[in-house]
This record gives sequence, structure tokens and C-alpha cells, in this order.
Amino acid sequence: MAAQVTAGERGATRIADRVVAKIAARAAREAVETVPDGGSPPHASVAVRHDTARVRVSLELDYPCDIGRQCGAVRRQVAERVRTLAGMDVPEVVVHVERLHSARVRAAAQGRTR
Repeated sequence: MAAQVTAGERGATRIADRVVAKIAARAAREAVETVPDGGSPPHASVAVRHDTARVRVSLELDYPCDIGRQCGAVRRQVAERVRTLAGMDVPEVVVHVERLHSARVRAAAQGRTR
């Protein structure tokens, strides 16, 4: 019969910050309804300390849209996915909207000829 090894003697698993950032960015993409035409997909940066991750997500949105609802959905999805996949507590998810893509401006630009 094999001897039982205590948890302290087995070692520890450390998940790199960049891996947590990729999980957060992917979760943000899942939460955003669409990536605007010509826009960039969401990206994330994280600060991990022990089993806690503080996340900052930057994204671009179509306009008009319910910006508050979109940001809330991103916060919830990112916190849930990082908690589930990385096993970390996520007390803070900051969402930074970098750019709004106006459908009206895009349509007007398509109608122009040079």
C-alpha cells in the first residue's frame, strides 16, 4: 500500500499571470455580443497575488449599445471563468472601453466615393 503524502509535501501549482490574462480575455470575448467591424478583440492584464487575481479588460464596442449592460456582462463572465478555470478569487474586474464604433459613421463612410 502506498504511503499518503500530505498536501504540504506534494508541492504547489502556480498559474502564470499571462495564462490568467488569456483566460480573462477569452471570457470577455464570450461576453461581448459582437466585436465591431474593424475593431480589436478584448484583451486583458492581470495582477495575481497568492490565489487572488485583479483583472483589467480593455475592449471596443459597437455604438449605440447599452454600455453598462455590456460591461456588467464582461465583469461577471470574466470573474466566473477565472474562478472556475484557474481556481482564483476575483474581487475586481475593471472594464475599460477603449473605443466606440459608430454604425452611423461606418455607414456614411461606406457611402462615400473618392
